[in-house]
Amino acid sequence: VQLPEPTDEKSEAYKAGYKNICEIGKERIRRAGNKIKEELKEKSKQKKLENNLNINNLDFGFKVFKLGESIYKDTVLHPNEITQENLLDFKESIKHGTTQEDILYSVLLDMGIPISAKVEIKTIQNKKIFVVNEGWLVACFDENIDLELIKELSKIKSDIGGLKTKFVFKESSFKDDSAIINTMEYLKTKIFKTDAELKSNVKVV
Repeated sequence: VQLPEPTDEKSEAYKAGYKNICEIGKERIRRAGNKIKEELKEKSKQKKLENNLNINNLDFGFKVFKLGESIYKDTVLHPNEITQENLLDFKESIKHGTTQEDILYSVLLDMGIPISAKVEIKTIQNKKIFVVNEGWLVACFDENIDLELIKELSKIKSDIGGLKTKFVFKESSFKDDSAIINTMEYLKTKIFKTDAELKSNVKVV
């Protein structure tokens, strides 16, 4: 965690393009990763590492998060503030312009899941699918979600023993209320056996 403290305009870091301490920190991590990679390559050449080690498959990346406003609209309004013109704005609870990644990490935080969780992005039926922690949670925030996609998502199983996969969707991604109802009924029949279990494992934002 680092405040974006500005660098001194007279410093070498500022002249090199690093306008704040955060930017310096990110560059240090990049260089450290590259250095480790080069050291491993050298050791591999010297046969000090096992032959089955594939350096190209090692993860030297990192995530950077910036603190921002809530992804949700402020719906707590006085009745006098609601007009015919702005009434339709409340059909969608998520602010316009919010990215799918913003929604995902906001949901993870709401559910108490660390933002360091492993996130894989897959494409199923031309939809962007987020698979978190080896199938512990599956999320889709694309438009026009239908039952055929839900059937494919239900095939994703959690690799964490004994735990069923949780699902998260965006309400406006469904064509209408009947699509949401059909999704819930299918998941209840296929995976979750009670309304309580369905409610605790399927989230619509």
